[in-house]
Amino acid sequence: QVQLVESGGGLVQAGGSLRLTCASSGSMFMPYIMGWYRQAPGKSRELVASLSRGGATNYASSVKGRFTISRDNNKNTVYLQMNSLSPEDTAVYYCNAGGVYGAWGQGTQVTVSS
Repeated sequence: QVQLVESGGGLVQAGGSLRLTCASSGSMFMPYIMGWYRQAPGKSRELVASLSRGGATNYASSVKGRFTISRDNNKNTVYLQMNSLSPEDTAVYYCNAGGVYGAWGQGTQVTVSS
């Protein structure tokens, strides 16, 4: 059973950057698919970015060119580098392992002020 712990959220001004970290434990190998989702107040949870063990990436159109997902399989860690943040990026960000029916972290709040 995989446990996920996110960190790195916080308050940042528009145009700023944050890097989220997701530490995975409880399994010898990281799941094939790792991803970041987010949920803004009053909205559904949406996929932000995903990354396969082989390196294939998928990004939401709203974050392409600004966000970068990466993983360190040796450290069982996934990162989300977020640049050029805007208030529309304000949400709780969740780490996910193995797809929507897989494991979830507790979430980390990202707030972007204008």
